[in-house]
Formats: sequence, structure tokens, C-alpha cells
Amino acid sequence: MSYLSESEASAKRPAGLDQLGGKEAAAKYGPEKPEKRSRLRYIGLISVVLSVVSGVTSFVILLGLTSIEPTDDVIRIAMIVNGVLLFMLALIIFLEACAVLRARKKGRAGARLHIRVMGLFALVATVPTILVAIFASITLDRGLDRWFSSRTQAIINSSQTVASAYTKEHARVLRNELLGISQALNEAEPYFLLDSDRFRAIFSRQTRIRGIPAAFVVNGAGEQLMASPSRLDQPAPKMPGPELLEQAHSQPVFIALGDSNLVAGISRLEEFNDAYLFVLRVIDPVVSNFLRMTSENAQEYRAFFDSRSNIQAAFAMLYTGAGLIVLLSTTWFAIGFSNRLVAPIRRLIGAAERVRHGDLYVRLPVDKGSSDFGNLNETFNTMTTELRSQRDELILARDAIDARRRFTEAMLQGVSAGVIGVDETGEITLANPSVLKILGLKERDLLGEDLDNVLPEIASLVDEADHLTEAHKEGQITLVRNGIEYALRVRVTLERSNEDESHSYVVTLDDITELVSAQRSAAWADVARRIAHEIKNPLTPIQLSAERLRRRYGKKIAEDDQKVFEQCVNTIVRQVGDIGRMVDEFSSFARMPKPVFEHGDLSEIIKESVFLIEVANHDIKFDTDIPEKMPVSFDHRLISQAMANIIKNATEAIAGREDRQDIDGQVIVKAEEEGVNYCVRIIDNGIGFPANNRQRLLEPYMTTREKGSGLGLAIVRKILREHGGGIQLRDASEVTEFEQGACIEIRLPKEGVEQDTSGESDERAEQNHNSGLALSDQSNSETEV
Repeated sequence: MSYLSESEASAKRPAGLDQLGGKEAAAKYGPEKPEKRSRLRYIGLISVVLSVVSGVTSFVILLGLTSIEPTDDVIRIAMIVNGVLLFMLALIIFLEACAVLRARKKGRAGARLHIRVMGLFALVATVPTILVAIFASITLDRGLDRWFSSRTQAIINSSQTVASAYTKEHARVLRNELLGISQALNEAEPYFLLDSDRFRAIFSRQTRIRGIPAAFVVNGAGEQLMASPSRLDQPAPKMPGPELLEQAHSQPVFIALGDSNLVAGISRLEEFNDAYLFVLRVIDPVVSNFLRMTSENAQEYRAFFDSRSNIQAAFAMLYTGAGLIVLLSTTWFAIGFSNRLVAPIRRLIGAAERVRHGDLYVRLPVDKGSSDFGNLNETFNTMTTELRSQRDELILARDAIDARRRFTEAMLQGVSAGVIGVDETGEITLANPSVLKILGLKERDLLGEDLDNVLPEIASLVDEADHLTEAHKEGQITLVRNGIEYALRVRVTLERSNEDESHSYVVTLDDITELVSAQRSAAWADVARRIAHEIKNPLTPIQLSAERLRRRYGKKIAEDDQKVFEQCVNTIVRQVGDIGRMVDEFSSFARMPKPVFEHGDLSEIIKESVFLIEVANHDIKFDTDIPEKMPVSFDHRLISQAMANIIKNATEAIAGREDRQDIDGQVIVKAEEEGVNYCVRIIDNGIGFPANNRQRLLEPYMTTREKGSGLGLAIVRKILREHGGGIQLRDASEVTEFEQGACIEIRLPKEGVEQDTSGESDERAEQNHNSGLALSDQSNSETEV
């Protein structure tokens, strides 16, 4: 037996096979994309190496084994570098861990082994890391204890005390000299302005006697007014500012001048107007540097002592970072090791899953160096080859069945008859669009329902078909939905696989409502022609004879019988006239002329018809809502007749109400566009239509009024059909606030829309009637006539 290679199998794999689950199984159980895995592992390796190097370097620096002093800045930089590398490594580990957790959640092979290996490596790395962290914490704490011992603190405090005592002694001497010079200058104040040379001589003598190398008299703004001869070996400093002089206003002030070995004193000259004495004294540079170093060392020691907890926290964070680096690096290596361990098992399970989902072209690589997995993969490839050949045979058989099924479905979609499939329990399993249209239901409302609940009218036919030996049973039913009556021809076909097993049904429904109605109209048209022919001829002689009797014998009749004679003759003439008008209606219905289509405005026809009826019915309120233009192609005379008949029927319905005196009669005429048609609604608050069989009112000689001929709506319906339109009878409460009344809704196609004016149903019904093939309802109609 020959086997396909992986590339050959991929090339022969049918298009769309992966949609059966092959790709899903590969994504769920197969290895990840090699490019993505390799790139992630490479970045992880670099992060591990850099993290280890950075952690070791930081640890060596903290131990003081290098020339780099572990200052705050160095520690901060080390923490930032370690933090960044640790974040990169943690992110990579997080992505790897998420992949492993997703694999376990999806049930991928090797996911549990991944987690166990990772946990074992993490445990092995965590224990020594914790021990090292504890040892480092103890070592650091011991070292800090030696630095901050009580003896060290006593030495620092003693040094600062000696420096402070020397400074105070020097300040006391400078104070005495400052006050002595100030007193002498205050006494010589009169010479300051009158004899400045004498004042300068006194000033110089005082500074020389007291060993002051430099002295100045300044004003409150810090401007020099006079200076003694300088004996400084360095440039004189800047004069004091107003802020410092303000402090010396009440008492002398002593300051050290920056990094120099000079100290200064400032005192206000009380006898002067806004003048201050500013003197300088030189301190031994060695002593000055010692004092400054003592102060700086003491301040640095206190700052170091105050930040002991921060130092411990920083070292702890660095130790923690190093431990995390070790832990995460070990975990990263554990993930890589587990990946290599479970990869062959995962490939095998993934291939099995793809086979389970229908991909029999999957191939596993056969590695000759790995005997166990190589033999297993080769056996698997043999199995998939055999399964693929068997599956191909089944697919051919399935395709043949599927083609037959699609043909059947297409046929059901195209037939005009409604088709319902019913199983042995009476539950509907199939319904084509035609039956949904007939029943006015949606497919989701019909499928799964019991046939007896949806169509109880055909239950008897189904029962008869179940007990009869022939293959099908036919019949005709009347179906009423939403007050509308439908005539349906029903055919129930029984499907049996064999006599002992359960069976199902196929119910076919043909809507013959229009055909039956057209046959009745054709029958009544024939009756109307016969009545018009048979009755109209003798009417004229009867009327003429009655009038002749009146002229010839009217004066010869006795006076007592004269009144009775006139009433009888008038009755004959009046009844003959009524019969003549009825015959004219029969003739009009029987010989309805073909419409002559012309372009016109339907709104004008509606307005004219409303106006004519409104003039004759002042006690009825007429409301209209009609567009300005309604272009339609129609026969002006026939549409005018139809509109006038409908509006007249509305006024007669209002007059026929028993409570006519208690209500205000109202007729509403609305017109609007609905798709390719114009819809006109004539609404009244009259007696309304009957709840059942109201569609029969559209048939000839069907009326609910005592004096009605029953031809008005039939003529309207015929006119609208010949114009490609239609008529519907509704309750007024459906479209208005009227509690009682009727709504007649007519539709006419817009101008430019193709009209179906063939009247095929009427012509076919007339042919069937003339040939004696009318339905059984025809006999009922003739009986009613």
C-alpha cells in the first residue's frame, strides 16, 4: 500500500474540508505556529541572560566588592534596570503561562504535564531563593547595627560638640570686638559728616587695635559708606543685603561666609541715621575646614541613620528581584523543557481530533530516529489512508441523496399549492412558502405544531386517509381566517415504508377561493342575462295595459271604487318600474363593458364622488384626506361608478343604524401611497359588516339590506379587478376610533405599473360554467337565486 506524504495530502485535501473542524482541531490540539514560538523563545533567552547578569552585578555592588560605591543613585539605577528586565521576563513567562492555562482549559494534551513540570521547577527554585534572602537580610541587618552603634553615635556627637564650642568662643570674641568698634564709631558720629578724614582715622585705629582685617560702614540698602584699610589676603566679600541688615537692626548678627575661612559680624550704629557696621575676621583654614567637615559628617550620619529603613527596603527589593529572576528563569526553562516533552504527544492527539472532525488527509511526520513515536505515527497514517478511501465512497452516496433532496425542495418552493409534511405523531415537519401564505403564518409558528391545532378543518380527511387502503384522499373545505372565508381543495397522501411500521402524511392545499368566486359571478351573469331577457319583454305591455285601463275605465268606475282603482293602477305602474330598474341592473352586471384606459388623476374622481354624495346627505359629515395628485391609468366612467357606489353604501349603512337619531353620521375618505399602489379607504360609523363570511358580500346578489340588489359591491369588485386592483372589507375599529362601522379598502396600481387586467379567473370560471364543470357551490348559488 502506498502512502501520501504530508505535502501531497495537503494538496489533495478538498477545499472547505477544514470547515468541518480540521482547523479548529489543529488550533486546539496542534502545536503553535513555529515562527511565533521561536521568536518568543529567543526573546525569553535574551531576557533570562540579561536578568541573571544584572542581578549578579547588582548583588556584587551592594556587597561592596567593586569600586562602585552603593549610593542611593546607584541603588536606584540598579533597581530600575533589574525592574525592567524582571518585567520583560515576567511578561514572557505570563504569555507562556497563559498559553498553558488556555491549553488546560481547552483540554489540550500535555497541559497538565506542563503545569506539573513548571510547578516542580518553581518549587526547586523558590526554596534556595528564600534561604538566600533570609541570610542576606540577617547580614545586612548586622552590618547596619555596627554602623549605627552607640559608640559611633557618641564619637559623632563629641566631634560636633567640640566644633560647636570653638565656634561659640570665636563668636564671643568677635562680638566683643564688634561692640567695641560700634561704641567708638557712635562716639565719633559728629565727625562722619563734618570731618570724614578724622572719622576714617578713628575707624582705622579701632580695627588695627582689635585685629580686625577688614571693616565697613554700610547703609540699610547694603551700600558701602566707608571702609577701613583691608589686611585680607583675599578679595573682600559682597556687602550684606537688606534682609540680613534688617535682622541686625535689634541685635548683632554673626555669619560664616560660604566656603571661605571668614566670619562676619553686623551691628547697627545707633547714633547714625540708617548705618550698620560690617566687620570680618579670619579663622585658621585648617580649623575652618575641620569645623565644616565635622558638621557635614554629622549631618550625613544623621541622614544615613534616618534612612536606615529605606536602605533595608532597597536591599530587600534588590534581593527579592534577584530571587524572582532566578525563579522566573527556572520557570522559563521548565516551560521549554515541557514543550519539547509533550510536543509529539500533542501532535498525535491533535491529528486524532482532526480525524474525528472529518479531516482524513492529516499526516504525521515519521522520525526514524525516534522508534516509538515513529512507529506510532506510521500506524496512524495507515489508518487515516484506509478511512479516507471508505469515506470517499460514502460521500458519493450522500451527494446523490443531497441532489435529490435539493430538487425536491426547489420543486416545493416553486409550486403554487401549499404543501405540509406531517409525521406519524401528527406534528408538522415541513411547510413550503405557499402554505405559509395561505394560512397567514410564519414558518417558526407552524413547524413543530400539531396539525389538528393548526388546521382542524382537515382532521376528518386525515382520519379517512389513515383507514383507507388507497394512497390518497381528496376533498374540499372552507377555511375562515380573520373573518375571511377561503375555499381550499385538500389532498392527503399517506406514506408507508411497509405495513407494520409507522407512516407520515403529505397534505396539499390549493386555494380555489378566487376560482369559486369567479364561477359564481359567471353563473350569476348568465342568470342575469336570462332574467333580463325573460322579464323585460312583458314589462312594457303590462305598464301600457295598466295606463290604458286608467284612461278608458277611470271615469266609468263608480265614485266609491274610484280611489281603489287608482291605487291599484298606480301600484301596477310603480312595481313595473321597480322591476324594470332591477332588470337594468341585471343587464348592467351581465354586460359590464371592457374598461377604456386613459391617463387621469384619481384624486379628482374621489373628490367629485364625495361631493355628489355629500350634496344629497347634509346630515352626514364628510372628512377627506387625499393627496393633491394621484396619477393613474383607468376608465373614468367605471371608476367613478365604483367610488360612488362605495360612498353611497356608506351613507346607507349610517342610515340603517337603529340609533341613527343618537349619533352623528360620519364618513372618512383617506388615500395614500402603499408601494406600487394607491390605497383608498372609505370609513363610516354605520351598521358595519357581519363578523363571518363578509367576503361573500362581494359576490352577486349577496346583501344584508332588505331593499338591496346585492350587485353594488360585485360590480365594484369586477371593475377593480379589470383595473388590476382589489378590494377588502374591514372593520372601522381597525383603522379609526369608531366603535362600530365599516371600512372598504380599495387598491389601484400607480401610473406606469403593469396592470393584470386579463380576468383569467373570471373567463375560466365562465368556461367551466358553460361546459357544466362548475364546482358544487354553483348549485347552492342557483338555489339562492
